Amino acid sequence: MFLALNEKVLFSTFVNHRRSGMYYLKISPSKSRFSLNIKELYNSGELIYFFTWRDIKVKYKQTILGFLWAVLQPLLMMLIFTFFFGRVLNVPSGNLPYPVFVFAGLLLWNLFSGGITNSSNSMIANANIIKKIYFPRLIIPLSSILGSVFDYFMALIIFIGIMFWYQVNVSLGYFVSALILSLLLTTLGTIGPGFLLAALNVKYRDFRYVVPFMMQALLFITPVIYPVNMVTNPFVKILVYINPISGAISLIRNSLSGLAPDYTLIACSTASAFILALTGLYYFKRTESYFADLA
Repeated sequence: MFLALNEKVLFSTFVNHRRSGMYYLKISPSKSRFSLNIKELYNSGELIYFFTWRDIKVKYKQTILGFLWAVLQPLLMMLIFTFFFGRVLNVPSGNLPYPVFVFAGLLLWNLFSGGITNSSNSMIANANIIKKIYFPRLIIPLSSILGSVFDYFMALIIFIGIMFWYQVNVSLGYFVSALILSLLLTTLGTIGPGFLLAALNVKYRDFRYVVPFMMQALLFITPVIYPVNMVTNPFVKILVYINPISGAISLIRNSLSGLAPDYTLIACSTASAFILALTGLYYFKRTESYFADLA
């Protein structure tokens, strides 16, 4: 049986069967359980692209508006939050119009929540593929997170339009740098919980019910609809500071208002994102060998 693999497949060796004079291809994962196999992931670039684009197309398949839903979801949430929190409750937004303030938070929050939700179910959704052939299992949850990055760039177009509508004056260099750094920090903060929940969901199916509730709770300890300086309770403030995307949201908002970055908040969020990423990768690689049996 011929497998559609190329010469770049890592850990693949030709083994000589001396009696019959036949050769066969042995495909196996790394012997090191905790190796990230960066070269193997790099060589699987086309496979990552295939899984990512497939997830994007499946997500919007048989919908009338298609990819426009990636824009409409944050836009509608912005309108709802602006009415209830910006006008009814008068939540402060600094020197920014509240729609710009809240959309900046939603831009990164949707990437974070969508990436975690999609990646947590990714291993179960791809159980049939996992059982048939070996490939780097990290590709599956990673492609789900990259699918949310696609939604981020779609929503970013609308965000820039909203900034022009409200005539927000920004330093272009500061704003672009903040966009790049906040995207990297949010993606890093998504990878850890996404990989961890993807592995846990294979063994404990209860997590498919836990994740939606968890994301709803996290929304209230993430400064999406309120500024960080509004939090006065010491315990809640600690939760906000160790939130992996609080620093990213603060960074992009400060670039819009022209304020200096809150380095303490960014440092705490970055440290939290790194710890979560290492924890998620460690657990995922530790349980990777059981996925074919449990999925």
